[in-house]
Amino acid sequence: MSAEIKVNAHAFMSFLRHCQDEGSSEIYQREIQIRVVHGLNIPLQNIRMPVFVCEKVAFPCQTDDTTEVSESEEQTEPLEELCTRGLTIMKARQLLSLFVISQNPAISQGVKPVLHPLWVRCDMLDSEVTIWLGAEAIHNGSKVTAVKLHSITCKGPSTAKCPFVRLDELKQLHSERHHSCMMVTRGFAKYNLFGSTVVENTVIESQSSVTVDFRWNNVKSILQTPPLSSTATLNIKVASGDIRSPLYQFYKELEFVQILADGLRTGVTEWVEPLEATSAVELTRALIEDLQDKAKTMENKAINASEMQKSRNEQSVENTMFNTLLTQRGDLDFVEQLWVKMRRSVTSYQDIVDCLQLVIKALKYGDIKPWIHRDSSSSLSKLVLQSYSAQLEPVSLTGLVPVHMLLEMGLDKMRKDYINYLISQELATLKGLSYYINTEVDLQEQVVRVRKLHHLLEMVVTCSTFLGLTYEHLFVLTQSCLQYYEVNPYNEDHNFQLQIRPAVISSLCQRENLLTWGVEVSSGQGSREVKTSLQLTDRSPVEHLPSDITEFPFETTVNGECEEQAYFVTTASCSLLSFV
Repeated sequence: MSAEIKVNAHAFMSFLRHCQDEGSSEIYQREIQIRVVHGLNIPLQNIRMPVFVCEKVAFPCQTDDTTEVSESEEQTEPLEELCTRGLTIMKARQLLSLFVISQNPAISQGVKPVLHPLWVRCDMLDSEVTIWLGAEAIHNGSKVTAVKLHSITCKGPSTAKCPFVRLDELKQLHSERHHSCMMVTRGFAKYNLFGSTVVENTVIESQSSVTVDFRWNNVKSILQTPPLSSTATLNIKVASGDIRSPLYQFYKELEFVQILADGLRTGVTEWVEPLEATSAVELTRALIEDLQDKAKTMENKAINASEMQKSRNEQSVENTMFNTLLTQRGDLDFVEQLWVKMRRSVTSYQDIVDCLQLVIKALKYGDIKPWIHRDSSSSLSKLVLQSYSAQLEPVSLTGLVPVHMLLEMGLDKMRKDYINYLISQELATLKGLSYYINTEVDLQEQVVRVRKLHHLLEMVVTCSTFLGLTYEHLFVLTQSCLQYYEVNPYNEDHNFQLQIRPAVISSLCQRENLLTWGVEVSSGQGSREVKTSLQLTDRSPVEHLPSDITEFPFETTVNGECEEQAYFVTTASCSLLSFV
């Protein structure tokens, strides 16, 4: 080996060590950028550790020069979006060679620094369409004993009519490369159970998704259906506000609660269009008059338990969602009924003041004696209790007090809605919900906790309604969500996982819902394990695809009708270069 190569390898190792120590991005040989990242999304690789990523220096993405720009826009300097580019296959191999040589204990003596694995992004212009090349050193203590080289390629999309490699061919390829007769095959597949939908050839995007991951041993063939002996894991990510959700109307109610909370915090309230044509004041007056009429009708009349229950059922205003889907809650008290009417009709701060003045006046003069829940905690509920003994405390409806009172009413009602469902379905207990029903914290924090309850219910109802999961699975999911949200902030992007028996969802896993299918052939053990993998995906597994590939349709069609699913075919192989 020439002295020049050794010098270049040593210089490259020193450069990487500097990047690693500084944790920074550095330019190597003018056009190559090497940066340290903590975890990397590479197909067929589960990379969680810090690695070096090597690619061409990022450059601003090109924009359409013909786009007209107004004078005001010309004065503002736009933020440039940076695009990444891959290196040629020859340059990538050259860099990996320098890495391997630098790690060879026979080349240079002394203790070598433990370097992160090196991954090089490729331009995909070679015949194999290589997307990544990688190298990682294998250590025995402080001594480097081998280097594992990785190659990731991607072709497609193509259909089964352009046949993929057969499983026996993949095994043979692995056997020839590693001279191994003891091989293990593992399969994995991902199905989409809930997410974006297609209506009249139009994709309705959704931020919600429920997928299931299958894993099994002893793969029989390419695109094998996961056997019932597989392990299955649901990945649940639900965004509140999906119009398909049975809880959509409750989401709109929660939106109004958030508007009031934001108004208290900022001093500015963004009122929404009312859902009722009748004004808030007229609706409130009608509610008071209705209670007065009922009081006169019921005077001197004994009401048995069944009549009282019927009366309370009639008071359940706009509760059709729980009545028809979740569980019956026919006991909305006076304050909850008032909230329902006001949240659909108030359009200003003055509306809130006028409505509350009407109610407080009726309570003060004994015109109404409404019933409320014993555990109601809102300020208005406390005034109702005081009215029973004609000892109302004076209330000054000025400043933020009216908005504060209305927000309390909404939080009280929505907490009861959610808790009623969870307890009636035996998914939780009052003790288990203590964090969420705590009214000792400030109102802003109470809003956050109600939002958490709503998000939890969105996940439970989605899995119950669209997936038909049984009680045992819903209970485990509920407990997992409750525990997560007690110690974590509100996060709709969090991926909740649930182990499930494959037989429970096998009927949902139709062929057209397949997102990913893969097989892994492996031999060896521990750090010296080597793998040859194949993965089929309905979408490109990489970001830096040439334009001629990204424009290729995912499905082939005949006369406008889908003929067969098309897949991107990604393969990963590795080799082990031993030094001892």
